[in-house]
Amino acid sequence: MNKRQAEYKPLLFTTTMRNPERLKDFLLVLSEYDGEILTNELINKVAKTLIQKGLYQPMKVSPAIKDKWKNEIELSETETEKVFSGNPQSHKEAGFEKGWPSRFDTWFKIAKELGFVWYWANEEIKFSESGKMLLDKEKPENELMVFANAFAKYQRQNPFRRVLNKNVPLLLLIQTIKLLNDDSDYNGAGISRLEIPLLLCWQNDNAENLYREIKKLRKKYGYSPSNEVILELCYSLLNETKRDDNSILGDYPDDFIRKMRLTGLFSLRGGSRFIDINTKETATVDYILKNYISYQEFETEKEFFDYIGKVDTDLIATLSVYKSPVRTTKAELEKWVKHYEWESIKAEMLNLARKKSSDDDILKIIEQPLRLEFLTSLAILKKLPNVVVKPNFISDDEGLPTSFASGGSPDIECLEDQDTVLVEVTLLTGTQQHIRESFSVHRHLEEYVKNGTRSYSVFISPKSFIDTERYFSFIKKEGLEVRISDIEKFVSSLETKATLNEATL
Repeated sequence: MNKRQAEYKPLLFTTTMRNPERLKDFLLVLSEYDGEILTNELINKVAKTLIQKGLYQPMKVSPAIKDKWKNEIELSETETEKVFSGNPQSHKEAGFEKGWPSRFDTWFKIAKELGFVWYWANEEIKFSESGKMLLDKEKPENELMVFANAFAKYQRQNPFRRVLNKNVPLLLLIQTIKLLNDDSDYNGAGISRLEIPLLLCWQNDNAENLYREIKKLRKKYGYSPSNEVILELCYSLLNETKRDDNSILGDYPDDFIRKMRLTGLFSLRGGSRFIDINTKETATVDYILKNYISYQEFETEKEFFDYIGKVDTDLIATLSVYKSPVRTTKAELEKWVKHYEWESIKAEMLNLARKKSSDDDILKIIEQPLRLEFLTSLAILKKLPNVVVKPNFISDDEGLPTSFASGGSPDIECLEDQDTVLVEVTLLTGTQQHIRESFSVHRHLEEYVKNGTRSYSVFISPKSFIDTERYFSFIKKEGLEVRISDIEKFVSSLETKATLNEATL
């Protein structure tokens, strides 16, 4: 059978694993088998573990199973076996047998292409330097460093993909933004979200020509070209194969912006209408332009994997999250407090509690766990303006979060009267809530109390798990107070109480 010929295609990193937290959860399961040979038997073990934890949820299951998954409660071995055997997969991927082996490849292929883990049927599973760094539970800030490293190296025309497009998307984005910002005809806000589809379909690495195409577009249509105009330009860059118009205009740009935001190098401007370079990371941008302007081409998947999976420590060292993270300033936070009405903040927090997506163009670009930290900070300051709110997430030059705080810091510090209140938030609700959150909350509070700071913690989630409640009750004996509140209750209390102390009792 003849192989399909390479084509010019719009860029989409993946239709699965759009959420980096989900990707990390999957990789944590696979990391238990690092160094082992990938057999079909091992694939079945991985699949069963993913089903047991509710990370992969097949369709043909009982209401009881669905209820457990909804409440993030792990299935028993018997339940897991029943779901696994009752949902044979008809999926087929090249190089893997039809069924669960092909499903396995669908789950993990983006992780292989980004250099996190190497695998192939009947070969050794091998986590790379960057893959291991990504999964370091004590250093959540590593996520930003790892994605900056990966996307600085990621090539459209790599051996994993059969495309004719030849560029490094992150580099093309940086160069195009710089050319637009240096043009005195424009306002220096970067590239418009409506212009991103052109970049995703661009055939080569000539940023100068892309800039000129955008300049012509702006001269004729301003910043509001019609969908038809954008699609006509995109299709002129692609092969004749018909694409989904809505994907080119919406899904692909949204996915791309999310991925680029994971690097910490880009900010949203003008209510998210524009994507610009984050001025807090100028040193990293300059380093990438100097060291990655020319790039090696690779013949084999393994060669490309070894290249992208190796950590460029000099690049990492330029990032503010590595050096001395620039926290969100009071002015940056207050800007967003003014931008969002209380009802919007409330609705968005309740959406997170109920696992509903956001329609807000800014918030939907921020990953949900990080979004909860951001919204909680805004909610407290909005309703209790006398409280000093200090979120510890890493933010861009607009004050929007790009990365979690280091593992040694609470999510948000609040100062009220003589109290330092450590606000810790999570979207986890089941067994994993206790496993991942209880001990770090304990450790953060213990550190403050040991240093003589009058402190208590507030733990906010969609719903507290019984083991979490028992644990926090137990550490009261040590003189450590952790108050538990679900998101809905917390939001409601902020509407009726005059102090954070009263709102969290």
